[in-house]
Amino acid sequence: MTVREVLEDLQKERSIAYTTVMTVLDNLHQKGWVRRESEGRAYRYEAVSTRAAYAAALMNEAWSRSDNAAAALVAFFGMMSEEQRQALQDAVRIVQLPQTAGGDTGNTGSAEDENPASRDEPGGR
Repeated sequence: MTVREVLEDLQKERSIAYTTVMTVLDNLHQKGWVRRESEGRAYRYEAVSTRAAYAAALMNEAWSRSDNAAAALVAFFGMMSEEQRQALQDAVRIVQLPQTAGGDTGNTGSAEDENPASRDEPGGR
């Protein structure tokens, strides 16, 4: 997205200056959160990671800081809604799909069809 496109999206909800959006996108680029390519006189920005990958990294970081990983997971699971527990069960099922000798999972659909996290990819608004 260009600065102008981001600005137009944001201005649907509130008043914001072009230079503010440009500064934030430049800061995100310098921090490695977005990549940019020159497009005429402007830059086109793109997220470096998906929301799902970012959330997974945050969860992994928090979990790795615990001195008792099992207790941290039990506490985390206890905070989950029923919908979140179902998503967790779906994710565990996907990760544990049995592998056959040829490496085929026996799944006739694509991994994206099976993977609920694929619904959270950029552009899938």
